[in-house]
Amino acid sequence: MKATSAPPADFALLQAKALLVHERLCQEYGAPFRFFSSKDALSELISALLSHRTKNADSHRAYQQLIAAFPTWEQVRDAPLAEVEAALKPCTWPEQKAPRIQAVLREISARCGSEAPCALDFLAEMPVAEARAWLETIPGVGRKTSAATLLFSTLRIPAMPVDSHHHRVAQRLGLIGPKVSEANSHAILESFLPPDWDAQQVYDHHEAFMFHGQKCCYFSGPACGRCVVLDQCPFGQGRMGKGSEQ
Repeated sequence: MKATSAPPADFALLQAKALLVHERLCQEYGAPFRFFSSKDALSELISALLSHRTKNADSHRAYQQLIAAFPTWEQVRDAPLAEVEAALKPCTWPEQKAPRIQAVLREISARCGSEAPCALDFLAEMPVAEARAWLETIPGVGRKTSAATLLFSTLRIPAMPVDSHHHRVAQRLGLIGPKVSEANSHAILESFLPPDWDAQQVYDHHEAFMFHGQKCCYFSGPACGRCVVLDQCPFGQGRMGKGSEQ
């Protein structure tokens, strides 16, 4: 999907740049990367919803407490709201996430026409864009969550999530404009990826950009002097006195 407003010539240059950066970052951080999750799609969806604005350790603890208290998603859906909220205490805003998760589970049950929420395995039979759209029409499920559900789960569908680290690195490299939000960056950054890439390649791309944001291109005080893509980065060249800062 070439969802970008850039002229064709600019798009080709940006795509070439994105793939060059991909190669260097994958080499720097040791791709291919092992998938961190072995959850089914529905479980991954719930996990992704819990991770919003929450540290990984805290969202993981909340997820573990939730499934310990309620062994099935049907039980989570039908439990008293206060009990679900109590299980989610380790994550941020449990008072918001508890009703949202129950609403998502009710919506999935209604769509599947079953007493229990369906497993979402059928999404693997859809084109990627269609599978994402199915998820994103559920209230509370955005582009990052839909992509994470499809890619990180055992479905291993090549949809690319963009987190804050990925977004920051892409913005500083000039792959997206300075006013492009994290939510709106998905379509643009995804359009740079070859259409025949499989889930491993898409995962490697996301993880490499994320690792770079965590280990070098920090939000505050990025380590531009040891950046392996400094020659591709207007922001870093500006900070290092090698060009105009952007």
